[in-house]
Amino acid sequence: MKYSRRKFFKQGLAGMLLLGAAPVLNAKISNGRMPMQSRVANPFRLGMAGYTFVNFDLDVALKTMEKLDIHYLCIKDFHLPLNSTDEQIKAFHEKCALHKVEGYAVGPIYMKSEAEIDKAFDYAKRVGVKLLVGVPDYVLLPYVDKKVKEYDFHYAIHLHGPDIKTYPDATDVWEHTKDLDSRIGMCLDIGHDLRNGCDPVADLKRYHTRVFDMHIKDVTDASKAGVGIEIGRGKIDFNALVQMMREVNYTGMCSLEYEKDMADPFLGIAESIGYFKAVCDLS
Repeated sequence: MKYSRRKFFKQGLAGMLLLGAAPVLNAKISNGRMPMQSRVANPFRLGMAGYTFVNFDLDVALKTMEKLDIHYLCIKDFHLPLNSTDEQIKAFHEKCALHKVEGYAVGPIYMKSEAEIDKAFDYAKRVGVKLLVGVPDYVLLPYVDKKVKEYDFHYAIHLHGPDIKTYPDATDVWEHTKDLDSRIGMCLDIGHDLRNGCDPVADLKRYHTRVFDMHIKDVTDASKAGVGIEIGRGKIDFNALVQMMREVNYTGMCSLEYEKDMADPFLGIAESIGYFKAVCDLS
């Protein structure tokens, strides 16, 4: 059952009240009469999609992530251009390390020719990641298949809901990749999947063997009219999503891609991360 915001905040209030009883609780625990229930170990990790910071430089992105205790970044080319030199790539990683952040993938990168695919794969190799999030034209998929075999990378196709014709949802990505190399799959954007009339929780269960990355977000409606909103305020059942990730043993990233108030997104980012972490603890 999806957590309502009223229930969520009631539980949060209860937690704060319990803090006042900490001495009593600690005494009971020390006497062995009230063992603490350990949190569920999640197979997935929480990250950040670089597009969240499209209007901000790398320093702002990294400082925000450090404050939120988020340590994994899907790198966008406006923070590290495709034509970056080896020296620039080294400096990028060094700056990330100062904030305890690791770039785990690059993309999404749109690819409309074999030359653009070549450039993207070379870029990912020089950056030092093994996951490339891409959006290739359908006719280029056989060439992507060739490059995946050559580089031994995972290639995750980012789906975009009803906004563009290519890859509107998880089923479309599956149908176009199921007969290709098993390292070609999807970046499951749960918001766009829902906006195309699909159930992202059911799609994760159905296609989990080809889900190599996830962009988490919430949206206001399960239609093209739906727009981004803080996680927990929209239509996605995050309790069910977290439970499904555990059920299928999803070991990839869940990266927040926050697309509301893009000129000043920081409160919404913090609320979304806090809500998602709380759901993980309560589920």
